[in-house]
Amino acid sequence: MAKDAPPRWDRRMQQRLARGEAAALGELYDRFAVLVHSQAHRMLDDEDAADQVTREVFGYVWENPGAYDPRHGSMRAWVARLTHRRSVLLLRSTHGAAAGAGAGSRAEELEDRVFRATAAARADYIVASMPASLRAALELAYVQRRDYRQAAADLGVTGDEARRRLRLGLQLLSTANIRPSADSVPPGYGPAS
Repeated sequence: MAKDAPPRWDRRMQQRLARGEAAALGELYDRFAVLVHSQAHRMLDDEDAADQVTREVFGYVWENPGAYDPRHGSMRAWVARLTHRRSVLLLRSTHGAAAGAGAGSRAEELEDRVFRATAAARADYIVASMPASLRAALELAYVQRRDYRQAAADLGVTGDEARRRLRLGLQLLSTANIRPSADSVPPGYGPAS
């Protein structure tokens, strides 16, 4: 199989959608609805708007299965990009209409919100896609607030291995363009005093 060929499931799904198989849309929905809805909700912070984006994304996929180009990534990545674009458009249209006369600072505020929501959605996708061993180490450090020694004990690995997993996980997350805040650093990970 060629290096840039899409996974077999993606190719079959696109073909089934192109033939108008309603069952294919149902299968696609079952597989990606949580991704679409959670990404839209994260960006829009509104349940009704996330529902709307979810309907629009799957409606677009149903009506335009040929728009998926496997050379640009997996079907999952395509659906995530569609969700992102639709969420940004909805966010800009609803906030842009409300901005009125004070458009300058509102536009900057809106763009900052779009940036943060985009980075958060990308980070969610990166974490969900990374190997379970890295994800577990990051969860222990950042969600459960354990230092690397405690994380190592919980994972049943050496301290060096726990640090390696955290470092790799953080390197992957750094591609999301997240601006870390001072309070996001877990205990025992700050600069050496």
